[in-house]
Amino acid sequence: MVVNDSARPLKRMKRRVTADLCDFLTFPSSPPRLGPFRSNLKALLMEHAIFPPPSALFPHLMTWQIAFRVGDLTTESDSSSPAVVALDIVEEDVARSRSVYCDQCRVVGWSGHPVCSKRYHFIIKADGNSIGGYHKPCTCCGDIVHVSELRCKTCNHVTTTDDVEDWVYHQLEDTSHLLHGVIHANGYGHLLRVNGREGGSRILSGCHIMDFWDRLCKTLGVRKISVMDVSKKYGLEYRLLHAITKDHPWYGDWGYEFGAGSFALTIDAYKLAVETLSSIPLSIFLSQGRKLRTRLQDVISMYQSLSDHELVNIRDLFCFLMSLIHKAHKSSPRVEDPTYKNRHTVTAMSSSWSKSDVERVEEAMLRVLKAVSGSNWVSYRALRGAVCKVAPPDLLDHCLKELGGKAAAGGMIVDTQCNPDSGALEYRLKPGNPPSNSISICVGSSVISCPSEENLLQDLKFLYECLLHPKTMVSYGTESTRELAIGSAEKLLDCKQFVKEYMVQKIPSTINLPYISLLCNVEITDETEEKTPKELPELIVLPPNATVSDLKLEASRAFQEVYLMFRRFQGEELVGYSGVDDSTQVKLLLGSDENVVIRGRCLGKNGIGKYRMERGIERWTVDCSCGAKDDDGERMLACDVCGVWQHTRCSGIPDSDSVPAKFICHRCRISSQAFRPSLVAQG
Repeated sequence: MVVNDSARPLKRMKRRVTADLCDFLTFPSSPPRLGPFRSNLKALLMEHAIFPPPSALFPHLMTWQIAFRVGDLTTESDSSSPAVVALDIVEEDVARSRSVYCDQCRVVGWSGHPVCSKRYHFIIKADGNSIGGYHKPCTCCGDIVHVSELRCKTCNHVTTTDDVEDWVYHQLEDTSHLLHGVIHANGYGHLLRVNGREGGSRILSGCHIMDFWDRLCKTLGVRKISVMDVSKKYGLEYRLLHAITKDHPWYGDWGYEFGAGSFALTIDAYKLAVETLSSIPLSIFLSQGRKLRTRLQDVISMYQSLSDHELVNIRDLFCFLMSLIHKAHKSSPRVEDPTYKNRHTVTAMSSSWSKSDVERVEEAMLRVLKAVSGSNWVSYRALRGAVCKVAPPDLLDHCLKELGGKAAAGGMIVDTQCNPDSGALEYRLKPGNPPSNSISICVGSSVISCPSEENLLQDLKFLYECLLHPKTMVSYGTESTRELAIGSAEKLLDCKQFVKEYMVQKIPSTINLPYISLLCNVEITDETEEKTPKELPELIVLPPNATVSDLKLEASRAFQEVYLMFRRFQGEELVGYSGVDDSTQVKLLLGSDENVVIRGRCLGKNGIGKYRMERGIERWTVDCSCGAKDDDGERMLACDVCGVWQHTRCSGIPDSDSVPAKFICHRCRISSQAFRPSLVAQG
């Protein structure tokens, strides 16, 4: 990152370097600040941040850094050295940035917001790059060079400022960051990246990072934060898997809710899709008449037999499977712990069958296993089929569930495992104890061998592809049921944009505070532009004896600071109080009214059009057959005749850009040929 050298004295820097580090797991612990985001951030930086070694190469990219210890954890190389991570805060001057407009604002529905003057990036780099990470490799010899040094000391190669600037912007786009969030000066922002342990972090989990980010946003007084959920877990689309098990995406654990759906999907459609897919009964996959049993049926039956409660629908199945994976992951290093079985005991299922019935079926199963030569495994399906005439199906499943660990004649015992290829439960007779590579679960007086973590993950992927993913979904009984399931799964995959609204701290009017807090909006006089953006109110804080003149001045200063189009805005009139003298005190005039509007003019209109909206200055229109009226981040093309944008998917265009394809515009009904679809944005 690039830093500036113009504001902080060296004494301040030295004091912060030697100060005790704040704890990442609890910071910030202070109550949320009551001011606007722009002032809260300045206060946070003054209190906690330091400047890294100075450089004035790019004053439009200023960087601060806050270092944290992580609880009581220590580094792997030195047990006496605390584990440390660093948060970089990069202030980007938007007017001089390579990218003036915000793509995230466009696709989440905020494209009508005026362009802010500053963007603040909050970055935690990957492990090993957090502290002192202001170095880059020399493009000639590869040695590490500080970004402020344009000449390599090893090979004497001179790096141009353009090369350094390319490297700086690459840092802002690096996908390996553990955390990357960006917040505009108006308090609206986007969580771009969270990488926990599966993303390469050795210290921080995804939950640790999200907890920190959420506390930071509350303290800074942000307004809304969006996130595009394209997260994966175990190689699967987690927004689909988590919605089935918890009714919301993983980010929903921190209050993120449906923000904007692709292809004109609404929140009602999202909720209905979650409920429809998760409530599909498992019975429709198990009742196949006289057909041969499939691997899917075997896997479902196995987990139904392992569970101490009835698994009725898809949600029950995936919730149980995820709980087994979680327990296996937590407990796998401690399988030999003598208290392990006690902590994972499952209550025996009540049975209406007599003891003699159960013993009769078990003896028949043991005879089949004895007849198998050597140590060959017998599958759940084969063993059940061999004794299918001995007892009813329910009794067979009950006995198969309890067969593991049963003693047989000749010092043998029933061993069980999950087949690593098919995932099906298998049995055999073996001398000695059951295999130690799986988790044993006590059921009554017998033992079932629960699949290992590796097999659990294999089954999760198999069931995900069979029951959840729309492109690989198996038959759901009737074709109409399958189509409904596929449509629901596609809707959940199409819903990527989620938003959390942070409530702006309201100051109770009953509290006698030494300042006045107002939400202020502005109007531009003589506005002739066809499309005027909807300005967002800014929180204005004034002293208790502030006058109308002070209010106009502070409102002008706030909007000049936050938005580029208002850089030369001058407030002239308090709307609704045109005859009031400027010397009138605000508290006497407005009372408890917290919302005011200042009308004024921009001195010189240069730049107003360019910075009017985050969507830019293009005059494009979206009108797709799916109902979409704005850019949602999905692939789009424009009709050559009417120029209206529509989704490639809705127009039947294949995914490959290089393949010519014909489509018919749903508006002008004229056939066109798309050689390479132009994209508004690509999610």
